Amino acid sequence: MSPFDPLVHLARPHRGQVKTAERITYLLDDSEIAKSEKENVQDPYSFRCIPQVHGATKDTIVFAHKTFKTEINSVTDNPNIFVGEDKIISGGNFHGQPLALAMDFLAISLAELANISERRTFQLVSGLRGLPDFLVNNPGLNSGFMIPQYTAASIVSENKQLATPASVDSIVSSNGQEDHVSMGANAATKCYRVLENLETVLAIELFNASQALEFRRPKKTSTFLESFVSSFRDSVPFVDEDRLLANDIHTAIGFLQNMSIDPEILFV
Repeated sequence: MSPFDPLVHLARPHRGQVKTAERITYLLDDSEIAKSEKENVQDPYSFRCIPQVHGATKDTIVFAHKTFKTEINSVTDNPNIFVGEDKIISGGNFHGQPLALAMDFLAISLAELANISERRTFQLVSGLRGLPDFLVNNPGLNSGFMIPQYTAASIVSENKQLATPASVDSIVSSNGQEDHVSMGANAATKCYRVLENLETVLAIELFNASQALEFRRPKKTSTFLESFVSSFRDSVPFVDEDRLLANDIHTAIGFLQNMSIDPEILFV
């Protein structure tokens, strides 16, 4: 638990980072596993740097929210008519650059959440953390969670392509009058694809992590997470032997989309 010590984060007080460390500490409050001594000195970055990486994404979401809130409450017509000043002014408030940049930034930050999530999934299936290869009994006879990790890896690679900024592109139209455009619509549709991909990658991590917990028994995680995983198990059972895991992944996605727990608590 040492990477989540508040002393570490108050020494670099980005709000998202500080809040993420606080919430992880809260979620793992009475975990027997978290209190266990570990053999290695430091965890891989994908675990140790969760506050820094997830926190930076949260700060990006706050920035995007602020940008959109300003936009929703703005006038983007052209020309602008100011009755009190008796002026009609041709301006450029229609230009979508603030939204385009925010969407590109948001897509990059969400892609990074998927990126670090897949790395944690890999750590769980690789046999490196005192867990069986591919998180399954008899890994020589069962492929276990190998294919879900493949799936997450392929999605993360697609996200890297989708996260290429649209706003750095422009093309001339209207006979040169519209000679610089934001490409904000393209940024938005790409960001939406990244968001959907992120849901799948996080669902795969949940699927893997819930399986890994069973191999830590008889030790338990926190009361909160034991309850959370128990609810998940109502939809996605433990994998004893190979089965079609695509169905479980889709069920896990639906579980994340429909859970009623306060997102302010869960968003880490």
